[in-house]
Amino acid sequence: MFSQIKTSNKNREIVSELTRKFNLGAENIIARIAIGYSLQSGEKFSPIDVLDSGGKEYSKNVLFGSYYPIYEALFCTHYQINSNDKDLPRYFKMHLDHGLKLIYDDVMDNPNLVGFDYIFDKIEKGLNEIC
Repeated sequence: MFSQIKTSNKNREIVSELTRKFNLGAENIIARIAIGYSLQSGEKFSPIDVLDSGGKEYSKNVLFGSYYPIYEALFCTHYQINSNDKDLPRYFKMHLDHGLKLIYDDVMDNPNLVGFDYIFDKIEKGLNEIC
């Protein structure tokens, strides 16, 4: 269905900055966290809301790894669409950009955040909401 997803131009630097801040190694880690964070927010986008695609480029395999079927199921459930929906890659991209913005805004609001503490707090919050 698709082979590449690109962040917005603005998020090109944010990906690198957050990866360094949280000492995550590969930049696809912050991208996966951002997608999950955005989905957890409950936000739903329209396919026409997509931002520019001038930023960091991820192949499907790099972005999702062997977890693609899980991400696909999450998005299909969230948007109540089929896995062959033509807009599925747009939803991935929009949630990637949205999640990066959410995380970046959190960091700007509290520059003393420690990477793992921040991530664990978000995971705990998400788990508490579903339990």
